[in-house]
Amino acid sequence: MGAVIAAEQQAVTTTAEQDDNQYLTFLLGGEMFAIGILNIKEIIEYGSLTTVPMMPPFIRGVINLRGRVVPVIDLSVRFGREISETTKRTCNVILEVGDGDERLDVGVVVDAVSEVLEIPASEIEPPPSFGAKIRTDFICGMGKVAGKFVIILDLAKVLSVEELVMLTATTSANPALPGGK
Repeated sequence: MGAVIAAEQQAVTTTAEQDDNQYLTFLLGGEMFAIGILNIKEIIEYGSLTTVPMMPPFIRGVINLRGRVVPVIDLSVRFGREISETTKRTCNVILEVGDGDERLDVGVVVDAVSEVLEIPASEIEPPPSFGAKIRTDFICGMGKVAGKFVIILDLAKVLSVEELVMLTATTSANPALPGGK
């Protein structure tokens, strides 16, 4: 019996380790980025967005996701670039961000989702100190895939939970917004 439990625990540990090395890759402004799959809840078609007045420019608006208000962030604008052009491949990646008890669903607009890749820790370099077209504190590493680099994002920095919790509280208290009271 003990051997069976130990084997099950090993399988769970191995699966968790594999998930830690798996990343959803996506295109944004012609560059390849990656987010750890453990943060991803779902990928949905872009649309049905309600704009919210007086929000920072990188907040595209909010969507009603099964009765919940979910803020949608334009990563391109968050990175100091132009607003993303929407095409038929544009989609929202719904992420769960936060730490401890503060968990929040957030949508991010991406040009196109590519694939889920396994990038071993040995193939991840530290963030560059210069030369990246986004803030280096937004990058947790540079993954090497097929001879090219993929920028692995640090969601804790890109999607500041304190800022997003404040925005969600604002939208939840406004009856004019979807999901508002």
